Amino acid sequence: MPTEPMPSDAPTDSTGIFEQQRSTLVGAAYRILGSRVEAEDVVQEAWIRWSEVDHDTVENPRAYLLTVTSRLALNRVRHLATRRESYVGPWLPEPVATSPDPRADGAAAAQLADEVSMAMLIVLESLSPLERAAFVLTEVFGMAAPEVAEALDRSPAAVRQLVHRARSHVEARQPRQTVDVERHRQVTERFIAAAGGGDVEALMQVLAPDIVLITDGGGIKQAALRPIHGSDKVLRWLIGVLGTPEGAAAEYALRQVNGETAIVATAPDGVDSVIFLTVEDDRITALHAILNPEKLGAV
Repeated sequence: MPTEPMPSDAPTDSTGIFEQQRSTLVGAAYRILGSRVEAEDVVQEAWIRWSEVDHDTVENPRAYLLTVTSRLALNRVRHLATRRESYVGPWLPEPVATSPDPRADGAAAAQLADEVSMAMLIVLESLSPLERAAFVLTEVFGMAAPEVAEALDRSPAAVRQLVHRARSHVEARQPRQTVDVERHRQVTERFIAAAGGGDVEALMQVLAPDIVLITDGGGIKQAALRPIHGSDKVLRWLIGVLGTPEGAAAEYALRQVNGETAIVATAPDGVDSVIFLTVEDDRITALHAILNPEKLGAV
């Protein structure tokens, strides 16, 4: 569908227009980059570009700002590619708590947390940067193919192909039978209780046989350097972590992160890790744990 024009009561000064769109721009950049910090940097660059343009020539500020932000985010993706290649272990997106980070733009952070699940971010990361941008602009922000084509410097036909491939990939990567929010919380509580009590049998009951565990320590915190598959191996890893002095001293609580219930582990010096659970048929089929302290600033 075409991008909606600015409402009649929208601000007319350039700063007011930009601030009204800020959370939308941060959301677009965050989905493309998987990092709140990088997204906010990109939006700051977009503000500089916006402040230098003749605003009388901009017919649709929202579409214009999304175009600028998307181009800047894609440039940033290419710049970060080399850094990702040398990243130690798996790379996972940066989580954002539903309660906004007081050190950042609170409204933008809260909107991110409510709208962008970690599961979707992980799926988006598996797309090519162009597929990701085309999917986000079309499916999330409702831009028409010609508008996306201008933003990505591609033809409308090429954009439609990008979106088709991205949509097919996203649908294929969706969990088979996810449980509702309440059931997800109940399974998460069972997992915490079993892990905290060292109940191996209860842990095995809650882990699916084909579970996968992915941990992101970034070379800063100890983490598995490759995904761990199978309940036996995942259980051994969990017991090993919980048996360390750091694991035993950590406190685990349920919090809303990226719009879903996640486990947040805290140590005396602050947040230690964030763990997301994928639950299907009342069993955990995937665990994604972000331990890299550089990614935990918004939790």
